Amino acid sequence: MANLTPEQALEQARAAAKAAQDAAAAAVGAADKAQGILGDLSAQVASAHAAASAVDPFVFQFSIFVMAIFVGYYVVWSVTPALHTPLMSVTNAISSVIVVGALLAVGVDWASGPGAGWARGFGFVGTVLAAVNIFGGFMVTSRMLAMYKKKS
Repeated sequence: MANLTPEQALEQARAAAKAAQDAAAAAVGAADKAQGILGDLSAQVASAHAAASAVDPFVFQFSIFVMAIFVGYYVVWSVTPALHTPLMSVTNAISSVIVVGALLAVGVDWASGPGAGWARGFGFVGTVLAAVNIFGGFMVTSRMLAMYKKKS
């Protein structure tokens, strides 16, 4: 290779430049193809999102509420009496989480939309009902545990 004439070196340099130019053109073509694929993919994602949001949010949330009613019914009526006290304790814990959510609903000062008043009203009602549930649950649990104490 060291014995190249200037014409041979120039020819090899031209061939290398041509190969680099072809590789660059192929890379640009691949990038354009990838950009087209990404554009098609983003269009498909957008259409899938539009199709998914076609379901009314009220219908979606109402169906979850109805399913929760059925699950709650079957869970409560399938509990044996021996498990009632631990179940009441878990129910009290769940009600405490409901109180937190209801208090957040009561304090919707930042939301000045048309439903803010309803949110505050339902939040207040939820807070009161959950507080009654917690208090009653603790009373029932206390009475049931008192039945197991030795009488003196």
